[in-house]
Amino acid sequence: MSHDVDVLVVGAGATGLALALQAHDHGALVRIVERRTDPFRASRAMVMHPRTLELLRPLGVTDALLARGDSSPTARLHLRSRVVPVAIDQLDLPGTAFPHLLLIRQADVEAVLGAALAERGVTVERGTELVRLARLRHGGARAELRHADGESDENLLCRYLVGCDGAASLVRGSVGGWLGGDYAQEVVLADVELGAALPPAAPATLEPGVAHVVVGRRGLVFLFNIGERATWRMLATRRAGADRQPFGQPGPPVPRAQLQRLLDESGLPAHIEELAWSAQVRLQHRIASRFSRGPLFIAGDAAHVHSPAGAQGMNAGIHDAVNLGWKLGFAAAAGRRARPSAAGETPAPGTLAALPGSALLDSYAQERRPADLAVLRLTRLIYWAEASLHPLAQLGRAVLVPAGAPLLPWLIRRRRLTAAGVRTLAQFRLRYPRSVLSVDVQASLIPVRDGLARRGLRPGSRVADTLVRCEGRRVRAHELMATPGVHIFLQADARPVPERLLGPFVHVHRLDDRPGTGMLVVRPDGYAALRAPVLDEGQLAAWLRMVGVLER
Repeated sequence: MSHDVDVLVVGAGATGLALALQAHDHGALVRIVERRTDPFRASRAMVMHPRTLELLRPLGVTDALLARGDSSPTARLHLRSRVVPVAIDQLDLPGTAFPHLLLIRQADVEAVLGAALAERGVTVERGTELVRLARLRHGGARAELRHADGESDENLLCRYLVGCDGAASLVRGSVGGWLGGDYAQEVVLADVELGAALPPAAPATLEPGVAHVVVGRRGLVFLFNIGERATWRMLATRRAGADRQPFGQPGPPVPRAQLQRLLDESGLPAHIEELAWSAQVRLQHRIASRFSRGPLFIAGDAAHVHSPAGAQGMNAGIHDAVNLGWKLGFAAAAGRRARPSAAGETPAPGTLAALPGSALLDSYAQERRPADLAVLRLTRLIYWAEASLHPLAQLGRAVLVPAGAPLLPWLIRRRRLTAAGVRTLAQFRLRYPRSVLSVDVQASLIPVRDGLARRGLRPGSRVADTLVRCEGRRVRAHELMATPGVHIFLQADARPVPERLLGPFVHVHRLDDRPGTGMLVVRPDGYAALRAPVLDEGQLAAWLRMVGVLER
């Protein structure tokens, strides 16, 4: 069957754009459609984690992201009458080129990713909506697209179709169920101009140029100085009203008087002088029962939604996108040049037995659904503590947190403690040890002196940004990996990789300062894949065939 395109991405948010970029840079012919005609959409995400920057680095967009964001954000934590200054600049995060959080609007992230796609000749097709889809018997999917400019509907044949179309995803309905529930609270968003508090309150103004966070009995109030239509972006939690709005999109605007009441109840000395934009957003905690079905996939909010606690939404979606994108790219390229492989059983983790053609793509759901489920559980715990109306949570925020406020400056200065929390939130500890892509040759279980990690780097783990010597120069490992494709690290005395195993997506790096004969294969998303004490041509060739970069 002839396909019109390799990958059709539905939805041009941060997840869809990152996925289209990753798939394109790994060999796929991509189209990306978005039903909204207006590129502007008020940002709901404001923080990018350091691990997310690492994932995007091979796509060449991190410099542009850093230029648009603030890598040294400061905040004021308001706890009753006490104000605790918080500076989150250089964290104690060795092994990464980005030892900081990045305060950046989601709209800016989407602008950077969209520009990178446009540079590659891929434009977002706005005003184009997916209205119907079907899996095809002989592989691929059929998508019916409706154009807002009045053109006739288009029928498109694609090898793979990915729904990045949010919580109300049309694609998810053809993939799996929607498990979870609703929160009793909702989020209020607004862009406002603020002035000094009005009498009878004492005349005072908020310190400009910093974020303000209030932890109160009734929930949270955030003020970020990176509004899009006004100086300040306001985010607050409150009990959801009886008139529930549909999930997936911002609801109706919030009256100025209600926003002012939330500020007054928080104790912040501020008066809303101008309201540029506002919306109420329903919150839910849900995850799809499946992330893929044949040629159909879902990612980001189409696959999992949760509260804004821990700033996980955009970051988790980009994790999905980068994980799936290279697999779709390699699978599409392999499908174009080779006949379908024979069916067979999926091997046990850590083996390289004959695999069915779908094994590489099946690994997406096998890896990301457990990871996203863990994120969902973490955000529920954090949100319960931050904003739940449960009496115990309210007691903690109203009494225990203010009582412990004198200790907060001391705790914040403990950089290792802060870094441990950021590592957890940023998914630095995420591993895929049970993936079919994670292979440890038996003999390599013996630790190799001066390996690529102090405690032994096992397949499925993130490769740290270690300082190494390669081709006579000192360089960071992630700089060597800042190119799309598979990266093979050889120890100083290892045999060379045979020419027949090389290709445009296979890069080899010999580490002069790592004595030994071993090799380590690293996936395009920066996770160790194949480890062996010697360069094993058979195992290496089998792994490269498994991911589709070597012809069978």
